[in-house]
Amino acid sequence: MTDEILTVENLTRYFGKFCAVDSISFTVKKGDIFAFLGPNGAGKTTTIKMLTTLLLPSSGKMQLNGCDPITQQDEARRTFGIVFQDPSLDEELTAEENLELHGVLYKVPAELRRKRTEELLKFVELWDRRNDFVKTYSGGMRRRLEIARGLLHHPKIFFLDEPTLGLDPQTRNHIWSYIQNLNREESITVFFTTHYMEEAERVADEIAIIDQGKIVARGSPDELKSQTKTETLEDAFLALTGKTIRDEEVSTTDRMRMRRAWRH
Repeated sequence: MTDEILTVENLTRYFGKFCAVDSISFTVKKGDIFAFLGPNGAGKTTTIKMLTTLLLPSSGKMQLNGCDPITQQDEARRTFGIVFQDPSLDEELTAEENLELHGVLYKVPAELRRKRTEELLKFVELWDRRNDFVKTYSGGMRRRLEIARGLLHHPKIFFLDEPTLGLDPQTRNHIWSYIQNLNREESITVFFTTHYMEEAERVADEIAIIDQGKIVARGSPDELKSQTKTETLEDAFLALTGKTIRDEEVSTTDRMRMRRAWRH
C-alpha cells in the first residue's frame, strides 16, 4: 500500500500560448502538511484548480486518493475538502445553514450532518454564533467557517488556497492552530498554497517551491535551507529563484508581528 495520497506527473496547463503550469511532478504523503510556495502568478492556484476538478489540464496525470480527477470527478470530489482563495460562503445564510447546505449537497445523512455541524462549529469556536448571518462575521470568522464547511464530509485531503490572505497576523496564527490540530487529531492531509514565508516554514512538513509554472525545489524547510546553505526560508527562496517574495498586503511591521505571533 502506498503512503502517497496525491501523485502528479508532468501536469501542464496552457491558456492560449501562455504556459501557466509547466510539466510539474510531485507527490504528497498521507497525513502530511504540504505547502506550495511561490509568488503571485507562479501557477499555484491553477494547479489547485486542476487537482480539485475545477480546471482540466492540457496534459499530464493526477491521482488523488486512488481517483483520477480528470475521469472520476465525482469520486475525487468526495475525497477532498477545499477552502478557496476568494470567499464562497452565502452571506444571507447563518453559519449553521451554510453547513447544512454543504452537507445536503454532499449527501451526508441528516443525523450525521447535525452531529458533524455541532462538532465542527465548536472546533472553530463559532457554535455560539451559529444562528448569526454570515454577513455579520469578521474576515477571520468567515475563514474559520469555511474551514468547518470544508471538513463536514470527512475529506481525506484538505486543499487551502491562500487561506490566510488579507488576515491580520494574530488571526493567521489562530487559523493555523485549527488546521494543525485537525491534521493531528484526524490525520487529514493538508495541501495549501501560500506566498507567506512564515506560514510555509512554520507549519509545512514539505514544501514545493514553484516559480513561473515550474517546481524549482522540494523538501522540508530545513532541507531547503541546507541545500542552499542559507539560514532562512526566504534566503533559500532567493537562492533558488533569484528573487524575493514581497507581500503587498503585509507591511514590515506586520511581518514582525507575524513572527512574534508564531513564537507564541
